[in-house]
Amino acid sequence: MIFVAGSANLDFVVQAPHIPNPGETVMGREFKTFPGGKGANQAVAGARAGGVETHLLAALGADDFATPLEASLADAGVHLHAVRSSTQPTGVAFICVSDDAENAITVAPGANLCLTAKHLPTLGGFSHLLLQLETPLDTVTAYARAARDQGVAVVLNAAPAQGLTAELLSLVDILVVNEGELATVCGSSESIAKGMAGISVPVVVVTLGHHGCCARAHGTWVLQPAFVIDPVDSTGAGDTFCGALVASLSHSADMATALRFASAAAALACTRLGAQSSIPHQAEVELFLSKQSAPSAAALEKLRAFCDLPSA
Repeated sequence: MIFVAGSANLDFVVQAPHIPNPGETVMGREFKTFPGGKGANQAVAGARAGGVETHLLAALGADDFATPLEASLADAGVHLHAVRSSTQPTGVAFICVSDDAENAITVAPGANLCLTAKHLPTLGGFSHLLLQLETPLDTVTAYARAARDQGVAVVLNAAPAQGLTAELLSLVDILVVNEGELATVCGSSESIAKGMAGISVPVVVVTLGHHGCCARAHGTWVLQPAFVIDPVDSTGAGDTFCGALVASLSHSADMATALRFASAAAALACTRLGAQSSIPHQAEVELFLSKQSAPSAAALEKLRAFCDLPSA
């Protein structure tokens, strides 16, 4: 079993030819609402794509925006531990998705800021605690400390990007970041390899978009080139990756297997619109993987060079 503690938001999504520049108005097209929030998305990915029993601790407002979030989590089989705020609304995110599948996101956290240390239940029976940064940093640190004290592996997706305290990093077993978040955490824009090597966490995983992903796991480098897809919307792809990665690891998969599974789940999520609505089922991920060849030596070498790692 895995436990996720984090945000739940209702996403307001508009499709447009491109993401507006500062001061620019862009005429959009389709508008829809989707259940989202990094914590909720990752919990759905763990349960639906990863096929593992998943619990989520999240704060919601006493409003109508909470209803579709609760329904989506229930549909995915996530066990929700809800903190209900009477003073803050359910969190929302405003998302513009461009024709080339890129997105720009603004979050109003609302009730997500109400999560405190006292809300985390005991973690007996759980293998991993998965955290993100859309809830207060003090709360995230308290949850990581509680998990460490109970012998539960701590996985932190350091998103949205912000600087992390040495205390929090000392409590993390697995850190998951994208390229920009890596630069923020390590405090420099050096190469991927140098940035990862400079973070004192046992396992660091970096997602690299269409390049793929890599991990430094206890001193060993693991590379996974991206799968070839026709992207529609990248919203929630990183969250899908995180939830699927932790689910795979909870099944005792090695890092190479977990990266491949998480990459496949995230790739499929990019072919659909929305966050939770785009997350594939486990059978879909397994079918997709059954049709993929092992990474070629050329693809691995290209990714190795992008990360500034020595040739194999």
